Amino acid sequence: MTAQPSGAPVRVVVCDDQDLIRAGFVTIIDAQPDLAVVGEATNGIDAVKLVERERPDVVVMDIRMPLLDGIEATRRIAGPDAEIAARVLVVTTFSLDSLVYDALRAGASGFLLKDARPTELTAAIRTVAAGESLLDPAVTRALIGRYGERLRPSESDSTAFDALTARERDVLVLLADGQSNAEIAAQLVISHETVKTYVSRILMKLGVRDRVQAVVLAHRAGLASR
Repeated sequence: MTAQPSGAPVRVVVCDDQDLIRAGFVTIIDAQPDLAVVGEATNGIDAVKLVERERPDVVVMDIRMPLLDGIEATRRIAGPDAEIAARVLVVTTFSLDSLVYDALRAGASGFLLKDARPTELTAAIRTVAAGESLLDPAVTRALIGRYGERLRPSESDSTAFDALTARERDVLVLLADGQSNAEIAAQLVISHETVKTYVSRILMKLGVRDRVQAVVLAHRAGLASR
């Protein structure tokens, strides 16, 4: 994905088949001087076409949509074989936790609950646009309840946790609490790049592919503070 030009607003596409919700998202996003909605879609097929045409920075994606669901649309937009390479923020209801997991595996950069506050939505868009992942703590707990058994720490996992340095453990705890790299950097008084380095080391030591799995393991191991 190309870097965002300095001073240019983050370009956003909103994909949701519910008119009221979609209109609400557009109003909230367009009210921000650094964000701009460049298109709307009501189904996955139109979403993919719109993203191909507009090349947005972030796609706010519903999961259950007609013709093509948000999971497959996410895979086409942000998956490993995607040519578009836009970042996807999945916005879901609490009851769709299983589909959220699938969307994250398809390449989504994060997820947020539909009952989130407007400020949380705009902050999430900025976080994803900056190249970071965003894990809503409430949905994370739902994912742990459904998928925790798949990622239950084994004896080797426990050894991997022991291999973490004290600072890496601090970073993992904050990750498990749903904090972004920028928030972790501010809390630990370290640079953003240093946080990214710690996250990479954590993933390598735990033997997981992404921070979603790292967060689940941290919760299962009792490392999360909430």
